[in-house]
Amino acid sequence: MLRHLSVAALALPLLLAGAAQAKPAERPNIVYIMSDDHAYQAISAYGSALSKLAPTPNIDRIAKNGAIFTNSFVGNSLCGPSRATLLTGRQSNAHGFTRNGTRFDNNVWVWPRALSQAGYATAMFGKWHINASPAGIGFDDWKVLDDQGEYYNPDIITPKGRSIVQGYATDLITDYSLDWLKNGRDKSKPFAILIHHKAPHRNFMPALRHLTKYQGVTFPVPANYFDDYAGRKAAAAQEMNIYRDMYEGHDLKMTVAEGSARLRYNRWPGAFDRMTHDQQAQWDAAMRPDNDRMNAGKLNGRDLALWKYQRYMRQYLATIAAVDEGVGKLLDYLEASGLSRNTVVVYTSDQGFYLGEHGWFDKRFIYEESLRTPFLIQYPGHIRPGTRIAAPIQNIDYAPTFLALAGVKGPATIQGKSLVPLFGGRTPAAWRKDIYYHYYEYPGFHSVRAHYGMRDDRYKLIRFYSEDINAWEFYDLGTDPHEMNNRIDDPAMQRRIAAMKERLVALRRQYGDNDGPAVDAPLN
Repeated sequence: MLRHLSVAALALPLLLAGAAQAKPAERPNIVYIMSDDHAYQAISAYGSALSKLAPTPNIDRIAKNGAIFTNSFVGNSLCGPSRATLLTGRQSNAHGFTRNGTRFDNNVWVWPRALSQAGYATAMFGKWHINASPAGIGFDDWKVLDDQGEYYNPDIITPKGRSIVQGYATDLITDYSLDWLKNGRDKSKPFAILIHHKAPHRNFMPALRHLTKYQGVTFPVPANYFDDYAGRKAAAAQEMNIYRDMYEGHDLKMTVAEGSARLRYNRWPGAFDRMTHDQQAQWDAAMRPDNDRMNAGKLNGRDLALWKYQRYMRQYLATIAAVDEGVGKLLDYLEASGLSRNTVVVYTSDQGFYLGEHGWFDKRFIYEESLRTPFLIQYPGHIRPGTRIAAPIQNIDYAPTFLALAGVKGPATIQGKSLVPLFGGRTPAAWRKDIYYHYYEYPGFHSVRAHYGMRDDRYKLIRFYSEDINAWEFYDLGTDPHEMNNRIDDPAMQRRIAAMKERLVALRRQYGDNDGPAVDAPLN
């Protein structure tokens, strides 16, 4: 029989949330695993047709052992801002890190430091990407990639300095994490470890052992891959189209001719420069047959667009394979060591990602595929295996959740809510009914216009604003889940739109967001 939480067990984390510190024996360990740009559609626990062809069995173990959140969202679908939100429990406008290239202030309140001060052993390994290093955050140990980091033989920054380390980034991050868990931590303390993978961030480079993992697999093409963006000005103006904007060399690893390993013209400098001669030779040998077939076929137009989609999917999903293996190694260790009994394990991504929907890669938009992010969690004895939770959550909720679990009181600046009341599978009546979003980075990569908006359980309202595009959009996700029909001018929707605009005003006030035009400001 599955164990159910007792009333006392359910209440304990909530009671502890108001205490300065709980007894060490009562406090769970925390393993927070976050990949970069891992679309929920590419996690087989979420059940998409694409993911069934490229399963993630180890990540799925977390959902089987605990819970999967089916309505998990971010507040700003961009790497740096999302990471700052994870640490602070605050929306982008509140913590100030609104766009990539900003420098995060390591002195602001963050939950890892709060746990460290409350007696936790803490560590962080992987992609940091919001400052040069996490010095001062409160980690006992850390090893991070330089900025975005390289997949092969990356620069690793530690408290002792910087060095180039031979190996594949995902494997290195997993190994660092396991070594700390086994040998590096103070075993008299509960621990919290942040494991941040670079993968599967662009430019999607699988480990050599996975290069041909999906060769020959044909992935289903999204129905709106050739979207014409009718009625959606901002969607039409973006520069993140797979068959038009992806770099043929850097991203898709296309070669110039049959028999050649030389990449096409738009390779970014450094894409393969870190590879050793042997690594490069293995890469070229594995990729050449497929590239030769592509070059021999002299593809163009629609055929080339579809080929590019398949190449993108094969590389992206193969890059995830090493992440899934790493998750499996961590779960195996926790189980074999007995630590899993009192350890919370989370798997998520810093945001969602487009896998050909609307013809796109990347993220940024408030549309579903980038707004949603996976969130899976296990906590034996406190979350029943196989739980599905439909309540809407956001990444502002991570910090207060970890505080509640650790019995540490956080500051009043936190804007999220602890997820602990949801662990039983039921949504409290007072839980939020809608979520708020604001994207700022324009001008910027991919030319996505700045916009803010909200989403409830069925409808979505968006305001885009820039010098050239000022427009409202409104979608009924119940009848139009792929967001193809902007109904902002539909007479039948005007009462609903007016109500949502009032609610949007309230959400902006709630989060203290005055950036961008006011909701009632006229369109230019």
